[in-house]
Amino acid sequence: MSDSSTISGKSRVREIMAVMRKHHFLRNFYRQTNPEEICAALEELGPTFIKLGQILSTRADLVSPSYIKALSKLRDDVPADPFASVEQTFEEETGKKISAVFKDFDEQPFASASIGQVHHAHLQDGTPVVVKVQHPEVTTLVNTDLHLLQRAVDLLKYVPTEKAVVNPTAVITELSRSLRAEIDTMREVQNGEEFYRLNNQAGIIRVPKVYREYCAPKILVNQLMKGQSIQHLVNQKLSSDQATKDMQVQTREMIAKTLVNNFIKQVFVDHFFQADPHPGNILIEQVDEPEIATEHEMSRQVGNVNFEYQRQGVLPPYRINLIDFGMMGRLTPAMADGIAKIVLAINSKNTRQIGQAILAVCNQTGPVDEQQFFTDLGHFLRPYMSTGLSEIDFSTLLYQIIHLCADNHLQMKAEVTMLVRAFGILEGTVAKLDPNLSMMEVARPFGRRYLKQHFNLRNRLEDDLWGSYQAGHQLIQLPGHVNDFLDALTNGDARLNFKYQNEERISQLLLRITNRLVVALILAAIIVGSSLLVEGSADHPHIYRLGVTGYSIAIVIVIILVSSELITRWRQKRARKKRY
Repeated sequence: MSDSSTISGKSRVREIMAVMRKHHFLRNFYRQTNPEEICAALEELGPTFIKLGQILSTRADLVSPSYIKALSKLRDDVPADPFASVEQTFEEETGKKISAVFKDFDEQPFASASIGQVHHAHLQDGTPVVVKVQHPEVTTLVNTDLHLLQRAVDLLKYVPTEKAVVNPTAVITELSRSLRAEIDTMREVQNGEEFYRLNNQAGIIRVPKVYREYCAPKILVNQLMKGQSIQHLVNQKLSSDQATKDMQVQTREMIAKTLVNNFIKQVFVDHFFQADPHPGNILIEQVDEPEIATEHEMSRQVGNVNFEYQRQGVLPPYRINLIDFGMMGRLTPAMADGIAKIVLAINSKNTRQIGQAILAVCNQTGPVDEQQFFTDLGHFLRPYMSTGLSEIDFSTLLYQIIHLCADNHLQMKAEVTMLVRAFGILEGTVAKLDPNLSMMEVARPFGRRYLKQHFNLRNRLEDDLWGSYQAGHQLIQLPGHVNDFLDALTNGDARLNFKYQNEERISQLLLRITNRLVVALILAAIIVGSSLLVEGSADHPHIYRLGVTGYSIAIVIVIILVSSELITRWRQKRARKKRY
């Protein structure tokens, strides 16, 4: 690294640290307070940090609901690069000139963000496309800023007096991984191709085609999707004419139901879902001429599950165009099974079933007392049991469950939190289109059908028969086993081990009491010995001083013990207040 770049790096580190101090970044972030200050700091630090904030707004497992709400409002409009720079980037990345690939190319982008800018263009055959071109130095800038951010956090040694709600180092590590993945355009190319294959022409759903032959690590070429954001439909006032109003309501209900069914298919069948389905990524396009739906469009068989999108043969005069596949979620089949079980458990309101389903989608970070977890979860869920699903704030509920899991040495997997966030975003849009449609109610019968279709009756019967055979065989041998056990118990060769609730905590308490008793006995011995030395040392000043020293040591130890006990009780009291 040259001297100038080293100086520049040091200057940038100082800038990052100065902005963090100005907005009390670490203190607020540790305690998850004042999200507006965090947003102000990110905006002041520039595009890389704004993008980090946007990614963080998708991670309910890392930050609180108030942070997610504030960070989701971050906008990263940045000045566009001149067309000469765009031409140079395109030629360096693809080895082709823009004029050779496109019939025409708009020099002015219609959008520019921290990662890149987007232009309208037409291929040589006249196909309308959108071309996303990364800013020339974006990769270098992101890598440099992430490295300097890590250094700045390491240099800021401020530690809050209160218990930290999040771990900034772990959060930054996770965000760095996500941001580096997002600036990899070829990953977005792969996402777009897979999503197109799985969802295009599923009923009225349309997905842009990716033109891979023109794509490169910094270039993305997609089919142009027409239409207005679904937000326009949400904000549109209903007509005063009853017939027109009924048609508008029917259209909204149809679009809402289609979005829900398609999202459920993405999750449970494809195991590959759009993680950021905000209204800007859902376009509604009006079509002039009705189309006859093919059998492929009316229903789709995927694996063992059949999805029916509409019953009539004629498609309605509108399409739902889904765009932007930079942020996607992927589930394993086992994870999808776990999600289906959670959906059914939440609808059944069975606390133990909910707990078992949650355990299946969590990683263990330490010893887990399942009984204690079920008890804590039961106390937590009790107020929700009498609450309708439409009245529950799922983002807040998720955040609280994540912290309850953390208290029990459980960490919910990132895929699950991404799914719940996407679910919440889409549910907000669906609720405005059709207030009577509940995504959970739609998901429940499918979850039941999904588990049923993944249930292999033959294998289950074979397992049950084999289990019955083994049980019968063991039952025949039971009298002999009982006799052997009683003989061993009588001869003193057997030992019974009991495990009780909160065993570890009680063991620690007993160890603490034992240690205190030992210290008390040592103190008593010091005091008694010192008293004897002082009493019998009238003519021996050295022995007298030795006795006084013993008294002094005893007093210091007593003060330390009392102070330690008071501090411990004070911390426990604060922790209880914070918890409740």
